[in-house]
Amino acid sequence: MMIGFIVWSLVAVLFLVIGIADRKAEKPVGFWWAKVEELEVTDIRAYNNAVSAIWIVFAIIFELLGLPLLFCEQNDLILFIAVAGVVILIIGIMLAYLKIENKYKSK
Repeated sequence: MMIGFIVWSLVAVLFLVIGIADRKAEKPVGFWWAKVEELEVTDIRAYNNAVSAIWIVFAIIFELLGLPLLFCEQNDLILFIAVAGVVILIIGIMLAYLKIENKYKSK
């Protein structure tokens, strides 16, 4: 399970790096399949900071959800809880992004 936790942590670091890169971006950053060229926002800096915050919070919570990998055996029920937590977390960041997009999108 230690290898699983290491891989999980590397993925969390990847999301953290995405969040940091988004914060420093000059142009509006994309979140999912939205084409960045088509995305027109009212305040690029605030929009990028908000999207960056989503990724950074996601990375931290994702890492916390992976902590049970250090203490459980393979096929343990706690792993299901961690995976279910990730699903809920992904739905949460989607909803948070939709709120951010509606707030900063040019009308």
